[in-house]
Amino acid sequence: MDLDGQIKLGHLLFADRKCRTCGVEKPLIDGFYKTKKGSTPSCYSYECKECTIKRIVKLRKDKNPFVDWSYPDW
Repeated sequence: MDLDGQIKLGHLLFADRKCRTCGVEKPLIDGFYKTKKGSTPSCYSYECKECTIKRIVKLRKDKNPFVDWSYPDW
């Protein structure tokens, strides 16, 4: 049996995806986070790792826990 001809693992390993935030085309496995179980290309996010990190860091920096809190005046 010719298993190499039947199994096309290169379709998943060497697939590229365009990031919807920055618009750069990157490799699927190295450039995007996995969001679901499985090994199909739809299991990976549409936002690249770098854009996800930038978004999370920006949201954490903007958040100030002491804005709404004040010491009670009693």
